[in-house]
Amino acid sequence: MKYYSTNHRSPETSLQEAVIRGLAPDKGLYMPLHINHLSTHFFRTIGNLSLQEVSFRVATAFFGEDVPPDILKEITYDTMNFDIPLVPVTDRIYALELFHGPTLAFKDVGARFMARLLGYFIRKEGKQQVNVLVATSGDTGSAVANGFLGVPGIHVYVLYPKGKVSDIQESQFTTLGQNITALEVDGTFDDCQRLVKSAFTDTQLNAHAFFTSANSINVARFLPQAFYYFWAYAQCRTLGIPAALHPVVCVPSGNFGNITAGLFGKFMGLPISHFIAANNRNDIFYQYLLTGVYTPRPSVATIANAMDVGNPSNFARVLDLYGGSHQSITRDISGATYTDDEIAVVMRKVWNEHHYLLDPHGACGFRALQESLGDNEFGIFLATAHPAKFKDTVERIISAPVEIPEKLQAFMKGTKQSVPMSKTFDDFKAYLLKHT
Repeated sequence: MKYYSTNHRSPETSLQEAVIRGLAPDKGLYMPLHINHLSTHFFRTIGNLSLQEVSFRVATAFFGEDVPPDILKEITYDTMNFDIPLVPVTDRIYALELFHGPTLAFKDVGARFMARLLGYFIRKEGKQQVNVLVATSGDTGSAVANGFLGVPGIHVYVLYPKGKVSDIQESQFTTLGQNITALEVDGTFDDCQRLVKSAFTDTQLNAHAFFTSANSINVARFLPQAFYYFWAYAQCRTLGIPAALHPVVCVPSGNFGNITAGLFGKFMGLPISHFIAANNRNDIFYQYLLTGVYTPRPSVATIANAMDVGNPSNFARVLDLYGGSHQSITRDISGATYTDDEIAVVMRKVWNEHHYLLDPHGACGFRALQESLGDNEFGIFLATAHPAKFKDTVERIISAPVEIPEKLQAFMKGTKQSVPMSKTFDDFKAYLLKHT
């Protein structure tokens, strides 16, 4: 499979090159040259397959031309070794719980898959040292850091905005040590993302050392996220939901890698009625849906902090996927946007009425479905992170204690190790030149 850049100014390249580079030379995002359609038989029998079997079938459609079957199966099965249940919240709204992995967030899937695939390519190429740069607004940092922890030949630098991630989230990537370095940036997530992108295109830096990305701009990070959309559909079959009913899928959206993976699933034949992109106050994509004009702006801090993104990187992929057609995009995707108060109201209401605990991001997804489902429709929202990762916020809203899972307690016992960093690229560049 060949991969091309969304800016269409770089030559097509291999999966291996796309994964190792992360960002194309023309600063575009890599996309597969074509999307393989899965068979009718697969969808008819999907309810009989396990999560790992479903994931491997989808992985083969993406990567089977470039990775030997036994290696791809090992990578996929090792990645998908935890449960992702579809849980009813009301009679027509289901939560796809993506927080049962090592760091209790949906990004465990993409981060673990990428770590294993990149490790395979590095061994194949014989590279001595690869430096992974990743910007995080919350859960990406912990998922990537833990996915790559201890992987030979790879050092990870996690950039995160000072004071803008929860204490629990911060503890998951600042306490690890080994081959993980946390850089505490005096700025926003957008500043962190800008520093990472600038590093990839800096001639002096790239002559000095080899850098790649583990954000959802990397094809090995975002494509595997399609696995759990297919698994959600498989569980619809086992739950007895008629195959003729196609779900409305709502995705809490920040950098838009997650919903882009779902759109790839739809293009592969996955029977999804349509998508809803749920935003917090950072509603850049929502405004694009209304107006057809994409206007990035500085992000604002909210209680759904992982969605605090003012210029979503993967918008370029969505636009490319639909040939730049606003009409086509709005046919498949609708939007919603909520304030902190509106998010809090639905968290409290769902807890009191259904005794289901929502985190602030999942609350956006639930509310969007509740407000938009038609009489004969059912919906699935992505529960992207365990509510305990936002313990103080959730407890304040629902006025009840939130139990911290053992996995999170273990992270919180560690000692914070982070490096203060300004938001200027010159400072970041000087640091990398000295330490890589």
